[in-house]
Amino acid sequence: MISYLPYPVRIDDITVETEDGNLKTFKLVLENEAERQAWNHVPGQFAMLSLAGQGEIPIGIASSPTEEGHLLFTVNRAGKVTTALHQMKVGDRMGVRGPLGNGFPVADKLKGRNIVIIAGGFAFTTLRATLLYMLANRDNYGKITVIYGARTPGMLLYRDELAQWAARDDVDLHVTIDREAEGWDGLVGFVPTIAGEVGPSPENAAALICGPPIMIKFTMPPLEKIGWTDDQVYLSLENRMKCGVGLCGHCNVGPFFVCKDGPVLTRAEASRLPVEF
Repeated sequence: MISYLPYPVRIDDITVETEDGNLKTFKLVLENEAERQAWNHVPGQFAMLSLAGQGEIPIGIASSPTEEGHLLFTVNRAGKVTTALHQMKVGDRMGVRGPLGNGFPVADKLKGRNIVIIAGGFAFTTLRATLLYMLANRDNYGKITVIYGARTPGMLLYRDELAQWAARDDVDLHVTIDREAEGWDGLVGFVPTIAGEVGPSPENAAALICGPPIMIKFTMPPLEKIGWTDDQVYLSLENRMKCGVGLCGHCNVGPFFVCKDGPVLTRAEASRLPVEF
């Protein structure tokens, strides 16, 4: 059942993710025990963050369902509501409405398959949730490959966790930045280029891609070149979402509502949407 009213939450912690300070991760705790127990989301879903007197915004859920007791949202400061949220402090209260939309099919279609996660910039949020879910249920998945990039080292999210994943022998992690930077000894190149160089096999595999539209556009050719098909590729979309429940019409593309029917769909499904998308 969809809740049209936000649940009250308390900000339990705030992490500044990037060197420019424009991306922060908010750790939120549902204040009502019954609501906390009832909350059940799937990696890939989003929620509406509500600030009294300011408005609400759709933000992907960055925490995995396996991280119990709290929710994580990584928020880019870009407008009125996000700026107001960035000014809040630990202990402040706000609202969360959700979970909303669909998510990645981690419990059925993706089980038993090799997984390739491809992310650019701060679009890594819901894919972080997906990766952590898969690592907590590691036996359900085959090889896991992660390709993640940002403009500079200081714009990479979840840097402590990146180091932890790099140390694991059951995750093939490739972290890249767009251009050479002082002190950086990792990969250099745009995400599509690195995806082509890694060349993940499409055999019994699924790719989960989230990032700027231009990144997604240029990631597909190198994957297609090695045999990936549109029905193997899952995208996470954003398109002017406003109400989150398919009533306002802001995010519809033909008969498809990104907030209600998405935000996750296969590239094959996306290709059938009207050309306006």
